[in-house]
Order: sequence, then C-alpha cells, then structure tokens
Amino acid sequence: MTAVLVVTRDEMLASRVQSIVEGWDHGSVLQVEISALSMGPQQLRLHDPVPAEPIEVLLLDGSNDLAAAIRFAAAAELQLQQVSVVLVAHSNPDVVLDAMRAGVRDVVPPDAEPGLLQAALERASRRVRTHPPRESDVSGAPRRHGAVIAVASPKGGVGKTTIATNLAIALGRVAPMSTVLVDLDAQFGDVGHALQLDAATSLSDAVTPAAKHDAIVLKTFLTEHAAGIYVLTAPKSPAAADAISAEDVGHLIEQLAREFAYVVIDTAPGLGEHALAALEHATEAVLVCALDVPSIRGLRSELSVLDELDLLRRRRRIAVNMADRYAGLSIKDVEATLATPVDVVVPRAREVAISTNKGVPLLQETQRGAAAKALNRLADLLLPDELRKTRKANHRREELVR
Repeated sequence: MTAVLVVTRDEMLASRVQSIVEGWDHGSVLQVEISALSMGPQQLRLHDPVPAEPIEVLLLDGSNDLAAAIRFAAAAELQLQQVSVVLVAHSNPDVVLDAMRAGVRDVVPPDAEPGLLQAALERASRRVRTHPPRESDVSGAPRRHGAVIAVASPKGGVGKTTIATNLAIALGRVAPMSTVLVDLDAQFGDVGHALQLDAATSLSDAVTPAAKHDAIVLKTFLTEHAAGIYVLTAPKSPAAADAISAEDVGHLIEQLAREFAYVVIDTAPGLGEHALAALEHATEAVLVCALDVPSIRGLRSELSVLDELDLLRRRRRIAVNMADRYAGLSIKDVEATLATPVDVVVPRAREVAISTNKGVPLLQETQRGAAAKALNRLADLLLPDELRKTRKANHRREELVR
C-alpha cells in the first residue's frame, strides 16, 4: 500500500490527487492543512489523522509558501524512512535546482494538466516500490544501498558506452529519477556526446570536498536527461583525470549508491585504477567484448585478473556486442575461450549505429528489433528477482542472429 500525503489547502488539488490514486490498486490518500509545513516531518507522522502506513509519496503545495515547502521536503528526505516528494509550484531553473537539492523528485505547475500530475505521482510511487529499502548502519542512522553496475571491457571500440547508456535508459524506466549514469572514463569519456548532453558540471566537480561531505551538493553536479535519469559526465579536459584518485571514485560510488536505486558506471577500457575502484565497489559487472579474436582474448585475460583479485566472481554478466553470423566465430567458440557462458548477444544492427550518431540511445526510441530486445534482456538480468520479466533457473544459451 502506497500512502500519499497531500499538504495543501487547495481542495481541488486534493480532489485531483484522490481521483488519480483511486485508480491504483495499492494507494490511499490523506490531506492535511498547509499549516503542517510549520511542523517537522516526524511531528507530522504522529499528527492525527496521518495513516498507520508509512508515508511513501508526499505531495507538497508550494504555491503560497515555496520556501517553506522546500524546507519541509529537505527535512522529509532526511527524517522519513523512505519517501518520494512531488512539489507543486511555478517552476524556473532556480526553483528546480533548489527543489532537487532538497530531494524533490518532480516539480509540477499548479495549473498542470491531469495527465502531467498523474505521471508525476506514478513515477513517485514506482520509485518507492522499486527503490531498495533503507538499512541501518552501525551508528543506527538510516542508510540504503542501490545496485552498482560497472560496465567494463579490456579494449575500446566494442560498444561499451552504447551498452552502458542503454542499460541506464532501461533501468530508468524501472526506477525513474533514481537511476544515475556515471562516465568514469575520466580522460576520453563520451557519455555526454552519446546522450547529446552539454553538461555544465562533471566528474571533477563530484569529487570536490563540498560534494564529498554533502549528498545534496553532489546532486547539484548531476545533469538530468530527458529519459528520466541523471548523468555525471567525464571532465572536458583529459588532464583533469590526474586529479581524481581511486579513493575519490570509491567514495563517490558509495555516495551515489545511498541516494539512487541504480548506479550504472561506464568505465575506461582496461583495468586502470578508476576501473578497478568501480569494480571493487560494484554489485554487478557487465563485461563486454566484440566477436573478434583480440577482443575475446582480452576479455579472457581480464577475467583471469578479476579471478586473482576475487572480484565479483558470481556477479558477472558477459555481453557480446556487434555480433553477426559472418565473423567466422560462434558463441560456442566465445564460451569455450572464456570458460564461462555468454549471457547476452547484441547483434550488429543499423539502428544501433544510427542511434549512436544521433546521440539518442536505442532504447529511448524503440523497444523493437533484435538489438533492442537483447539490450532489454541484459537490463532484465540486473533487476531483483521479483522485478524480472523473465525468470529462468538455468542459463539460456545465446545464439547469433542474422
């Protein structure tokens, strides 16, 4: 059951929310007066008539007192066990930035069409139901940890960034506004180009002392993408990579994992210090190769190194990218060389090349075609069991397609 709490004096707004949530099979709505903004979230939870269920979606009406609504949102993010906040307010870039810093997931204008408000509430509800629950750390403070997925390859040119960007888009549908894509190729990363983003901030900003000590500051350095994910791009200058240490990378990943359901990391080719730091903090690894001998042998060597380091032995997914029947190799050949099953084969496809050149990931535009289906299968493998579309006890052998 998702408890939606509406803080407003606008009866019409409360009625609109009620009619939306009535269509859910998992929701209930309660309205409290706007004066509740003067209380803290913990006081509000004890204040009659707040429901017994935890408040999971909080809709704040900031039409009359925007500053109070944003302060309340920031307190709710910190004090409530798990909450997704939607703010009703006239927005501009400054308002959106302040709201994001306070942990607000969506900003909806007061005169929004019903479909826009409904979409925002559904995203908020879905985020709560798919986001990992908070746990308590040794100090007893609330803590949560999302899935960290490192996409890696021994060599460049195998479409690793294409895999990473499409994975982030697919996972963003499961956890909207709670999926972040990090470009960890600090020297030559091109996630920004792959997503047509001209980000004002980058990885360099995210490892500054201010960002390290405050998750709210860190979030201001993320760039929102139209597909409902956040992106942290590589620095514009390759020289900036020298100032980013492996310790910086590890700390950043842990910060993001406490704030987001899914952290997708596009690493640099090979096993440099940044890539190793990502793999050490990852919960899953997607290891990518192409259907050619140098790439496959390189991946075999990379797997051997990971075995020696005892990293992610049982949490690796093997993806063969840009595959076709005319390469002179079969998937059985790949599996024999790697001594491990191939999980997903992404075929060479014209639409993938076009999407890359356009700067629009394939899964943002279509779910059709062999390549899109393969990318969705890969994303499905990374979901918790209860969210998977297809569950199979045994490995299903991937084959090449024409």
